Amino acid sequence: MEKTPGGTSVGVDDPYEFAGLCDHLTGEGRCRYAFDHYEHDPEFARERAEDDYACPPANPESEATWADCPHFRSRKQDRECVRCGLAEKLNELTEERPLLEEHHLSYRDTLEKSANAAGDHEPIDSDEPTTDDGPAGNGADDGELSHEITIYLCRWCHAKVHNSWARITDDVAPDPAAVAALEERRGRELEETGFESAADRYGE
Repeated sequence: MEKTPGGTSVGVDDPYEFAGLCDHLTGEGRCRYAFDHYEHDPEFARERAEDDYACPPANPESEATWADCPHFRSRKQDRECVRCGLAEKLNELTEERPLLEEHHLSYRDTLEKSANAAGDHEPIDSDEPTTDDGPAGNGADDGELSHEITIYLCRWCHAKVHNSWARITDDVAPDPAAVAALEERRGRELEETGFESAADRYGE
């Protein structure tokens, strides 16, 4: 399996198996990156402009893959754990730690790798599952393209993936502690949304 520089697993052999559509792809199959960020890569932008900004990997008749594109980026937006299916439950009025965490399968470049290797994450409580979500070693050091590919894992699966041989493809149910945390939040949400007079709430 792919590993972080710290030696922990990211839970997959091939990050591209979990990559969705490119974040820069428009609904018409065109490359928004080449249009909006010409100055970042003029040569790439000119090539796409000559083809009406069409995205080759998005064309079913093309043999190009996402791995071939120098600016491919896929950040999953579905707010549920890819491994166990646990859904997020946030309370916007509190600062509770999210049940889900972003898990990087690979990183865009060495600058982002350095930032994350330096600890670009919030501190983790000692009684919570811990992770080492450093960048995956996806071949960038061998001269291959490196892309940012992320998914969401619950805190418990995230820790298991990094701290054991757990795979993202494992057929598992949510950890009992994860279920308990979710149910606790649901219970509080029901209490807060239930009708209660001011007199009852404040004991008057």
